[in-house]
Amino acid sequence: MYNKTDAGRASGVWEDWTMIANIPFTNCHIEGGFWQKYQELVREVSIRRVYERFRETGRFDALRCDWKEGEPHRPHFFWDSDVAKWIESVAYLLEEKPDPSLYALAEEAIADILKSQRADGYYNCYYLTVEPENIFRNRDRHELYCAGHLIEAAIAWDHATGERAFLDAMCRYADLIYRIFYEEHSAGFVTPGHEEIELALLKLYLYTKEKKYLTMAAYFLEERGRHPDEDVTESYARYNARIGQSDRPARELEEAAGHAVRAGYLYTAMALCAGIGQDEELYAACRRLFDDIVNTKLSITGGVGACINGEAFGKAYILPNRTNYNETCAAIALALFAEKMQELSESTRYADMIERILFNGMLSGLSLDGTAFFYENALEIHLADYGHPLLHYAEMTPGQRHEAGLLDLRRLHRAEVFDCSCCPPNITRILASMTRFFLGQDGDTIYCYQFAPYTAEFCVGGKPAGLRLMTEYPASGHLRFTYQGEPATLAVRIPDWCTEYAGGTENGFAKFPVTDGDTVEIDLPMAVHFIEADPKAFDLAGLCAVTRGPVVYCMEEADNGPDLSAIELAADAEGAVVPSDAYYGIPVLELPARRRKSFPALYRLRSSDTVPAVAKLIPYFAFANREICDMATWFRIV
Repeated sequence: MYNKTDAGRASGVWEDWTMIANIPFTNCHIEGGFWQKYQELVREVSIRRVYERFRETGRFDALRCDWKEGEPHRPHFFWDSDVAKWIESVAYLLEEKPDPSLYALAEEAIADILKSQRADGYYNCYYLTVEPENIFRNRDRHELYCAGHLIEAAIAWDHATGERAFLDAMCRYADLIYRIFYEEHSAGFVTPGHEEIELALLKLYLYTKEKKYLTMAAYFLEERGRHPDEDVTESYARYNARIGQSDRPARELEEAAGHAVRAGYLYTAMALCAGIGQDEELYAACRRLFDDIVNTKLSITGGVGACINGEAFGKAYILPNRTNYNETCAAIALALFAEKMQELSESTRYADMIERILFNGMLSGLSLDGTAFFYENALEIHLADYGHPLLHYAEMTPGQRHEAGLLDLRRLHRAEVFDCSCCPPNITRILASMTRFFLGQDGDTIYCYQFAPYTAEFCVGGKPAGLRLMTEYPASGHLRFTYQGEPATLAVRIPDWCTEYAGGTENGFAKFPVTDGDTVEIDLPMAVHFIEADPKAFDLAGLCAVTRGPVVYCMEEADNGPDLSAIELAADAEGAVVPSDAYYGIPVLELPARRRKSFPALYRLRSSDTVPAVAKLIPYFAFANREICDMATWFRIV
């Protein structure tokens, strides 16, 4: 199954192979600061708001599988995944502290699933009620995707509560999938249209040690791209096989392509499978794919999937500001991919990517009050794009708008629920378990990837050890670590944005020998940086983004008046970093600028006719939390 081919050995990537175990999120507890505020927001507001909207739209009732034709809220084929991610979120919240009301809501949903599960283990609220004759016949109807999220939810629930009924039920479902797809080959397709179950089966293997789940996951990965005749639905007939990463075998993939969420889940599974099997060839493919994303297809915010049509990766360097799609789930999927790559290499590049996503491309998907969400995350808003009478936007169905490649009004303000509501519970499950990204361990070396006030427990030399971090990050770059335990090495990531750090590093880490009671203090200077893109990214040429620490900033009309394109930032002049409580402690920036005066006609001779101005920039994740207005993340510089 895991062939260490000559090509794999010859690639040389094994020289960089390191197995660093991420310290579980249950062993790392945030104690104040920016991220604790967001975790509290999820617990007190978001998780319940998502539940209410899912209840109103029929998602929870559908779990009983008793819907009848003509009744409202006809189940959809991806509803199981929405609810599963919500249950997984609740499990993670319960890991931190008991919550009887949340427990009861999740337990009710799980009970409905268990009562409706078929005797052979099958469960899907859509197919059991709407199309029972087409079970496992339509590759692109998300059955296995939903199964994967149910499996992940069941693992999380068992770990949090010790109640095995849900996990046992999903193991029966996984056993059925193994029989149908691996032993009998009796399904109407070979590999899932929307990847996710590969990752879930690998997690199930690691949790239960049942090897058939590893076999099934590896089978799906190995068979992908080897069956060009696999069925696709008419809705995706306009795309080639790249939309589902089926144009070639996984090991041969050279560049990130197709639907960005599907791709991210596939690449995550590939990386996890490579680590489990110490598979050099699969690891090499993961490195190629990650490099391609970072070097040619990544937004400054960590968002991916620039194309409206297909919610897909586009060609290299095609990163349009006004139409960039950047689905929230795609950013999350990339963070999960980076998390698994983080375990395979002593390099900070993967933690750098995770940080960029968490503070920007993922967090922008949630409103500041925790009640509403973005499906796609705009990099620029120009309201004139949405008001052209010839588009007849309001009269078109979502499918017609998508087909025409038109900008969606959902880009202008967050919604509490979408027809396709994969993003809201994806955000809640990541924020509830986000310390999963924070720490890693290889023997007596402790890797500190992400920064927040926390305490963590682990073992060094077979004995209990602990680490405490005190910081006001990301408002401040000062870090103070206190270590308890046997002698160890503390490896602290020096972020890629911190070009002013004066100390020495090894593979991006500053390393310190520590023993019981030692403290380590680090200052990460947080200068305001102007970031330019490779000129091959045509839409970004001649422009700059503004960052401070891990935070990308944007400019809104609400603070700067109309015609944002008339404002030019003065890169060589010193601006002000202004403390603010509006954005959970992240400061705003007031930068020297100049504004071009109004033109007397459409065209004129080039002129330097401007007036001095001060541009106010807010954290990108906070855009569109006030009135609907123009917004920009890339600026002209003078």
